[in-house]
Amino acid sequence: MSIAKGLLAEIEHEAKVTRDLLSRVPEKPDYKPHPKSMPMGRLAGHIAEMTQWGSTILNEDVFVMDPTKYTALSVRNGKEAVEAFDKGLKDFKAALATKTDADMFKTWKMVVNDQTFMEMPRAAVVRSMIMNHLIHHRAQLGVYLRLNNVQLPQTYGPSADEGKM
Repeated sequence: MSIAKGLLAEIEHEAKVTRDLLSRVPEKPDYKPHPKSMPMGRLAGHIAEMTQWGSTILNEDVFVMDPTKYTALSVRNGKEAVEAFDKGLKDFKAALATKTDADMFKTWKMVVNDQTFMEMPRAAVVRSMIMNHLIHHRAQLGVYLRLNNVQLPQTYGPSADEGKM
């Protein structure tokens, strides 16, 4: 099995879990569990926009990030989050489906303010910058939802909220 096909299978699983969690985001975009925390609308938007990075990582050798032109995605509710997530996911999966192992081992670079911020094989970037990053923030969002009495879906096993434990 190719690297891309293996990642596609994993992405499909994680996308289902992520979509279910995002769909439960209540209309509380400014909610923060702590003053240092990201607002819920921004956290859900951040999770959703990660899939949009996928096609950039897979289709460009170098990505030059201009922080002055970047507008962070913030959403008002779960519907907006899922729409953004699915839009990026479609393009990400389409780009990944065309990649060979050689493509996945090719070095990708991100430049910020004329400095190399990251440089590693595409497969490692997809794993760290998208998959691991998404899972990390998805767990944070689960805490936000729990603190707002929103029932949590199962992730890698049953959820106490869904009566399967």
